[in-house]
Amino acid sequence: MNYFAHETAVIDDGCKIGNHTKVWHFTHIMPNCVIGEKCNIGQNCVISPEVVLGNNVKVQNNVSIYSGVICEDDVFLGPSMVFTNVINPRSAIVRRDQYLKTVVKKGASIGANATIVCGHDIGEYAFVGAGAVVTKTVLPFALVVGNPAKQIGWISEYGHRLEFNSENMAICPESGDSYKIEKNTVNKLIV
Repeated sequence: MNYFAHETAVIDDGCKIGNHTKVWHFTHIMPNCVIGEKCNIGQNCVISPEVVLGNNVKVQNNVSIYSGVICEDDVFLGPSMVFTNVINPRSAIVRRDQYLKTVVKKGASIGANATIVCGHDIGEYAFVGAGAVVTKTVLPFALVVGNPAKQIGWISEYGHRLEFNSENMAICPESGDSYKIEKNTVNKLIV
């Protein structure tokens, strides 16, 4: 075992957990999950069967990740955020065969208390603000807030709001990376 699990954590059979990952107090990782290297899973989390987390995923306290969710590398899941996996749940009706998939792409961040309604992917390096309710797909590098979540701008790979000039170009103030808007999509320019 090349990962750390607190003595109160429950890790069910069939899970694959990468090197240097940490699983904290009262967290339950259910059967057949795949969790990458250098992940940090906070206390009181539930990770349902067959969830996939890439490398360096940060899961803050009280997060629920339900079956059908895939998080790519470097994803941040803020405290008490939640995914859903059924569009129209009813207690008396079993819909386990109707789970919808949600993919959170590389480098995306989801703020505290946000809800991601199933079937809507979150693009690379997108930023979902605290308390937002995502009801449609979020574009790469998009900054979305509110209920329902609406795009209010663009954000860099480093998490800085991008200000575009008249030529649809922006520079991240921290990294110096350049970005360009083309056809309502932001692309990081490779120099």
